[in-house]
Formats: sequence, C-alpha cells, structure tokens
Amino acid sequence: MERPSPTVEGFRVMFTRPAFGLAEVTWRWSFGLAVWLLLALFLAEYLDSLTVSRADQFLLKTRQPALILRALLHVFQGSGARLVEGFVVLAVSLTVLWIVTAALARAATVKALVGHFRSGRATEGAPRWNMQALLGLNFFRAAAFLAAALGCLAPILVLRALREEVSPSSPALVIIAVVLLIGWAWSTVNWFLSLAALFVVSRGQDTFGAMGAAIDLCRDRPGPVFAIATWFGLAHFGAFTIATFLALFSLGLVRALPAAVGLAGMLLVTLFYFGVADFLYAGRLAAYIAVLELPAWPSPELLRPSVPSRGPQSTIVQSGAIDRDELILSDLPALT
Repeated sequence: MERPSPTVEGFRVMFTRPAFGLAEVTWRWSFGLAVWLLLALFLAEYLDSLTVSRADQFLLKTRQPALILRALLHVFQGSGARLVEGFVVLAVSLTVLWIVTAALARAATVKALVGHFRSGRATEGAPRWNMQALLGLNFFRAAAFLAAALGCLAPILVLRALREEVSPSSPALVIIAVVLLIGWAWSTVNWFLSLAALFVVSRGQDTFGAMGAAIDLCRDRPGPVFAIATWFGLAHFGAFTIATFLALFSLGLVRALPAAVGLAGMLLVTLFYFGVADFLYAGRLAAYIAVLELPAWPSPELLRPSVPSRGPQSTIVQSGAIDRDELILSDLPALT
C-alpha cells in the first residue's frame, strides 16, 4: 500500500472537507468583526468626551485650514492621557478575548481533524487535554507579538538619539532592516507555538511538553514539515499576488467608474483573499496532523529483503537458537 503524502492530504482535506475551512473563517472573521466594533465604540466614546466650545465651532465652520487646525488643537488639548488609557484598556481586553477565543477554536478544529484522520476512533482511548495548556501557548503568542511591536520601535528611538551622527539616508534603511528581521523572528516563533498547539489536543501534552514535542517533530521528520510549510507558503504567496493585482485593477477603475464601485471591488477582493488564506491555514493544519496520524516510511530493516532458508543450518541461525556444541556448526573436527 502506497504511503499517503501529508501535504497532499492537507490539500485534499481543504478541497473535499470545506467545513474545516469554513470553521476557520467563522471564528477569525467573528473576532475581527468584534475588534472593529469595539474600536468604533471606543472612538465614539472618546470623541463624545471632548468639549467643543462655540468659538471652536465658529473656527471649524470658517473652512480656513489654519483656523480649523487651531480649533482642533484646542479641542484635543489635554485629552491625550484619556486616549492612551482607553487604548491600553482596549488592547488588554482584546488580547484576553483573543487568547480565550483562539484556544476554544483551535481545540474544536484540531479535535475534528484528528477524528477525521483516525476514522472516528479519536474518542476511544484518546488522551485527555486541558484548556490551560492552550491558553498558555496563546499567552506566549500574544507576548511574542507585543515584544515584536516594541522591538520595531527600538530603532526609531535609537536613531532619534543618534540623529547627529548618522547620514540622512541611513535611518530608513536601518529601520526597514530591523523591522524585517523582527518580523521574521516573530513569524517563526508564532509558527512554532501554533504547531505546538496540535500536541495539546492530539497528545494531551501540557504547554512546555507541547513545545518539546514540536521540537522533536521538526527534528525527527524535517522533510514533511518543510514540504508542508513550502507548498502552503507558495500557495499563500500566489493568492496574495493575485489579490494584489485585482485590488490594483479595482483601484484603476475609479477613474472610469464611481469611487464607490472601485472601493467595493477592493473590499470584495480583500475579503476573498482573507477567506482563501483561512482555508489554506486549515489545510496546513490538516497536513501537520496527517504527519502525526498517518504512518511513516517503514524502517530500513523492514525494507531489507529476507534471506531465503537454505537448509537446517539457516533455520537455526535465523531463529536465534544456536547450539555451539552442535557438531554440524563446529569449526573444528569432531574429537572422537
């Protein structure tokens, strides 16, 4: 029987079982909608807390840029502390909401995928897992994102302190290089923690045990893991390229069509790209679970052809029961 390829299995599940991709789209888009709704409510409450005097209203109605700017500066004066405090509270709340939501969604998705590859036998004798392990992994993912965001601000602060000692063209190059390096490091850590979540649900590991299991998987089976990351990464890059081309094409139609039509086209293209990306993510999860659940290549000992028996001596040697006193196996002549 031919051994199935985990990468092919991932793409097959993505196309033949669209329920997994739809589940990924549902929870991600629901969380994104909640984020936009909370941001809109936060901005509405913040703007409602501002005080606009009659003089500011008069200046805003003059349509003079200098007067309007002066009125806006007066309106927003002293409100920076409230804005920062509200943003911090909103960020912390959204982080906690994402940690819990992502843990519940990942548990449901991985459990269903494991049951799919085990042909419905996942509930029989499967190890128990706890939600605390998934919450711990998501906490580390959120902490890594925060560290990456703060790290991107470091070159700006350093270059600002050394602005007299560097050339005018250096800051932009340094900032771009540091941001790309930090982005690569963050994406690697995020991918690793996402892979570790599979071992929490399928193997019942704790937070640090799942990390160790993910390291062992990358060490023991680097070929399938690299192939999955490569092929699904290329598919994601292709979807991004097509979506970018269609978005630019929609933007070019703004001159010939009403602006609302062009913006609606860009919105549809963006939503379509996000949907394809979520389906690819579900397929990649299925491929990684296929690495864990499907049988690996047989060992070299099993692939080695067996030596046919050539008589009683071969039978005795293959069975392991060798009698050194047997005359037929002795290298010395019999002493009689």
